Amino acid sequence: MFGLLWPGIALGEDVVVFAPASLGGTLDRVATLYEAAHGGEVRISYAGTSALAQQIRRGAPADVFLSASVEWMDVLDAEGLLVEGSRSDLLANRLVVVSIEPTPLDPTDLANGPENDRIAMALTQAVPAGQYGRQALTSLGIWDAVASRVVETDNVRAALRLAALGEVRFAVVYVTDAFAAPEVHIVAELAADLHDPILYPVAGIVDGDGAGFLDFLQSDAARALYVEDGFALAGDVP
Repeated sequence: MFGLLWPGIALGEDVVVFAPASLGGTLDRVATLYEAAHGGEVRISYAGTSALAQQIRRGAPADVFLSASVEWMDVLDAEGLLVEGSRSDLLANRLVVVSIEPTPLDPTDLANGPENDRIAMALTQAVPAGQYGRQALTSLGIWDAVASRVVETDNVRAALRLAALGEVRFAVVYVTDAFAAPEVHIVAELAADLHDPILYPVAGIVDGDGAGFLDFLQSDAARALYVEDGFALAGDVP
């Protein structure tokens, strides 16, 4: 598919991938499969999408970029930093509220907690998981009531860790993050119509050598791992 866009692809070359923290674990397994089949090393840099996009804008040497934000991929596209024709929507996700306590709750109940009932979220003005979460809580009409209790973290996995350690009572994370942390329980789901669609676009970066890995991300073997870890395939989302 996308491999045709880069002539002379060599097997066994190293690949540098920039990816959102929410793909940690899943993408590592995909990389291991790719290395076994094609050789070379896949080096993955995980962080919040906004931080990664800014690094690419400043010339960081990435071959492939996976984004948890359509908007940030649009920024790189508008600046001519993506390989033409290489972009596609790969995955989709959804938001949940997690806690080490197993008691289910209605999401609006978050507004009724005491001041020490803190809620961990990724940066609500900069990181996609936090932005989607803030949209959802705003749509529910409870953002103003909970904002003072929100603990913001650099990325969504950091928010998850705070909940898993019991340092906060709740965290708003992706459902796939909840799958990755057996210490927490999903206590509420945030309906998809409360926020913008959560999509993960992927693209090759100009002057990079990511064609082989970009193709592999679309393979049946990779897709099986995504689904196993709780992601939806973007093409399957209505």
